Amino acid sequence: MRVVSLVPSLTEAVAVTVPRVLVGATDWCTHPVGLDVPRVGGTKYPDLDRVRTLRPDLVLLNVEENRREDADALRAAGVPVLVTYPRTVPQALRELAELLAALGVPGEPGWLRAARRAWAAPTPAEARPAVVPVWRRPWVVLGTDTFAGDVLRRLGVSNAFAGHAERYPRPALAELRAAEAELVVLPDEPYRFTADDGPEAFPGTPCALVSGRHLTWYGPSLAEAPALLAAQLARPVVHPA
Repeated sequence: MRVVSLVPSLTEAVAVTVPRVLVGATDWCTHPVGLDVPRVGGTKYPDLDRVRTLRPDLVLLNVEENRREDADALRAAGVPVLVTYPRTVPQALRELAELLAALGVPGEPGWLRAARRAWAAPTPAEARPAVVPVWRRPWVVLGTDTFAGDVLRRLGVSNAFAGHAERYPRPALAELRAAEAELVVLPDEPYRFTADDGPEAFPGTPCALVSGRHLTWYGPSLAEAPALLAAQLARPVVHPA
């Protein structure tokens, strides 16, 4: 089988489990480190001609990462596609198992079993309300029904915009500050928030700088995500008011 992945987290899942089948990936597929496969452009605007020249038996896409028109164009060209769309941790674990089974992997790899164990703990009864920006200029935050929101919920953090009609709303900064959140969660991707870029917008409110890969990717990183994110959430920085 020949697989092209247009989803960074799925690229990692395939590369560490059945590396021989992976024949192409996007420029944003950064894991595993040192991955040496042909690149086909970005996730939003891949080079579909390049994808087709790699003669894939299957192309992996995701509803959030990739565009419907690219999936439709590949199907129209006779290229089989598999589209993922997990909104919760259990859904991600299930879709990963289904993907690996479709690739002929016998049983579940160790990293997937470890991820199941890592996320088996019960969800905390109490949660800290938080604002979770994923971009600025303009500000974009997690809204309703997102995978990252479920990850945080299972770690005792409730998304202040979880009830919003949009999955990724764009509230003004004044609205974010008025949300009366106890915490601001700032991942380092897709926007690279840092101690010097992000916390200053929320003076006096604790800001947790977290790994965007562990917050948003579903793949081998899920095994270490609970422990790593919990540690990062427990060490917020506070910009003086």
